[in-house]
Amino acid sequence: MPQPDPFVHVVYFEPRIPGNTGSAIRLAAVTGARLHLVEPLGFDLSEAKLKRAGLDYHDLAFMDVHTSLDAVLDALPDARVFAFTTQATTSYTSVTYTPGDVLLFGPEPTGLPDDVLAHPRVTDQLRIPMLAGRRSLNLTNAASIAVYEAWRQTGFAGA
Repeated sequence: MPQPDPFVHVVYFEPRIPGNTGSAIRLAAVTGARLHLVEPLGFDLSEAKLKRAGLDYHDLAFMDVHTSLDAVLDALPDARVFAFTTQATTSYTSVTYTPGDVLLFGPEPTGLPDDVLAHPRVTDQLRIPMLAGRRSLNLTNAASIAVYEAWRQTGFAGA
């Protein structure tokens, strides 16, 4: 069954932890976001931890695996791309999200590399506020915060 146009695309750049990706599959299933994984992956898609974290939501989520970041962006030529990084100064709540936006997240535990953050398609770099001295949020927790803000702003379509 083809997915209706998603309100947002979530891109995991080179994810390494199967449980986080399984949780992202579940997030995509319950919100209508489309999940994109950029290779290389740090696990096999058939791994038990991935399936366990996604529970029985795998059939309800829409997910694509891409060979590169450029392959994802070529598939979404008109999309704005928001790269999430602890180094950004713009808050994720400062953006007015529109349907089709891309929320780009880096691998655990390093985050997005400098060359990805400098990619010409990146519209802006965004941060999720945290207390000083903390390194980062769990990947899927960060994606959930951003997805729900974008979904809230676009009217929780389908909910």
